[in-house]
Amino acid sequence: MSDATEDRLLLAVDAPSLLHRNHHARHESGLLDAGGRPAWALHGMLRQILEAIDQFAPDAVLFGLDDRRTSVRETAYPAYKAGRAEKHPALVDQLERAAALLDALGMLTVTPDGLEADDVNASAATWAERHGWRCVLITSDRDAFAHISERTEVLRLITGGIAGSPLLNPARLYALYGIAAEHYLEYAALRGDASDNLPGVPGIGEKTAPVLLSQMGSMRAVWADIDHCAGATLVATIDSYCEENGLRRIGSTLLARLTAPGARERFEFNLSMMSGRTDLDLGLTPDVPGSPGLLPLDPDRVSRVVGHLGVPETTRLALRVLTEPPASVGLPH
Repeated sequence: MSDATEDRLLLAVDAPSLLHRNHHARHESGLLDAGGRPAWALHGMLRQILEAIDQFAPDAVLFGLDDRRTSVRETAYPAYKAGRAEKHPALVDQLERAAALLDALGMLTVTPDGLEADDVNASAATWAERHGWRCVLITSDRDAFAHISERTEVLRLITGGIAGSPLLNPARLYALYGIAAEHYLEYAALRGDASDNLPGVPGIGEKTAPVLLSQMGSMRAVWADIDHCAGATLVATIDSYCEENGLRRIGSTLLARLTAPGARERFEFNLSMMSGRTDLDLGLTPDVPGSPGLLPLDPDRVSRVVGHLGVPETTRLALRVLTEPPASVGLPH
């Protein structure tokens, strides 16, 4: 591992995201642990994290988990995530056992009161920035894109696993969405998020929102223009963009949608619901040898805990990846 602070890397993992994906991908395997309990999602999550650790050679690994008892977002908005299918009992069982498995392994888990793994990711990116570390967030959730920076990248898990998933930095995010990383949260609030049952601002979607933000700079500037000069600058700026690109003028239409009853309130509400907490105490103590989450881990613990899942090949991989000091590597680009 590197001694230089600027070369140290924190891997922050959205554990529920990985568990959900692996439950659906591996359910047919019917894998049971040594105690006869469902283990396919736990094994799939751990396998992917081992592959990621092998690839990135982090100095510390942090797992964020959802508080499954209470939710501040659901309290504020009872319809939050309404419409999602009821979780399979075997998935619920593995979600509830994940923290115990990871803690027993010697990893660091954080389950914030009333909050979600998304909030842990947000705080991990902030912690890395403050301490001069680099950070990779591993998740399938697009909300993490809001935390992309020169120090933080997002490995967005898609079909194909770790090796087949894109590693997004500011340039790659812009190439995909036409949005600067610092504006992604505003873009998402305009667009809405069907998976969380958060409707967007009517009439402003994935094509219009990037144009609005790229031309106006931020939604703060948009609202200020509407308040101070009835949106005249917005209309002129958007119409000028349309003319330069051979498009039909949409300035007045866009202004009408933004000033429609409830539009600003919808944007502000979405922004509040989507914003991750950046001030959580993660319990990271990288200067204290043997602290949870620091690599390498104890071989006996790794052999016992991973061995309980009943997949010898994964146990061998875990012993190699988790207990042997990795060679110093650069973050892939």
